[in-house]
Amino acid sequence: MVGKKASQWIQQIIFVGPATLFFALIVIIPFILGLYYSFTDWNGISKTINWVGFSNYTHIVTKDPDFRNAFWFTVRFTVVGIIITNIIGFTLAYILTKPLFTRNLMRTIFFMPNMIGGLLLGFIWQFIFIKGFAAVGEATGLSLFNLPWLGDRATSFWGIVIVFVWQTAGYLMVIYISSLNNVPKDVLESAEIDGATRWQVVRHIIFPLIMPAITICLFLAISWAFKMFDLNLALTNGGPFKATESVALDIYNEAFTNNRLGLGTAKAVIFFVIVALITSVQVRLTKSREVEL
Repeated sequence: MVGKKASQWIQQIIFVGPATLFFALIVIIPFILGLYYSFTDWNGISKTINWVGFSNYTHIVTKDPDFRNAFWFTVRFTVVGIIITNIIGFTLAYILTKPLFTRNLMRTIFFMPNMIGGLLLGFIWQFIFIKGFAAVGEATGLSLFNLPWLGDRATSFWGIVIVFVWQTAGYLMVIYISSLNNVPKDVLESAEIDGATRWQVVRHIIFPLIMPAITICLFLAISWAFKMFDLNLALTNGGPFKATESVALDIYNEAFTNNRLGLGTAKAVIFFVIVALITSVQVRLTKSREVEL
């Protein structure tokens, strides 16, 4: 019996040990160090690290309007982003599960933006907004293309939303397609025979049956939108006048531009707790609405 247990431990160490070690080195230890640094005034360079207790957190709550503005921008962006992304992703999936001749090609085309890195995608769209839209506006005279897409508070917000949705909707489309293909055909045929409209079929049959996919897509969209950094950096760098600065970018600037790593990690801890709470509530609410096939 002892030999069998020892054999099981050896197998677990061999197969699980390396992954556990790398996870600890890459995730757990940096997270613990981040918690420690959030209670210090370390600038990220000096060898001197002073313990300041909760003063970083107090400063963030009472004396840091930039963090509050960044958080409000991130919340607005997240709400708009997850709604539009999921609507477009589901709509594309619903259309591309129909017997269309070019559906495989269209699936590939809509998924491809997700394979482009965020920074590269941001610089490509920066060129499109500044040069491409200006050329189209000059040629057509349409005022939509002559707007200062990345130079105004309102239009820059929607510019980031457009690029975010363009990048992520295709990924959610794939998840929705996989779930829609598993909806029983006989149930849909019975609903059509009973005279149900297309919207009634989608609302009362398809949505409940694909709720696991909705849970996953909402979770992914929320986490992507809250953590959005590379698009923000490449497109606007938080401008104009920090009007489009996300929390992730504010944390980065605080820690590595202002050289206040302790304050930056404190912001990161607060951000982590808030995102964890929001995603936990979302998963619990949507999973409670799942039904068994």
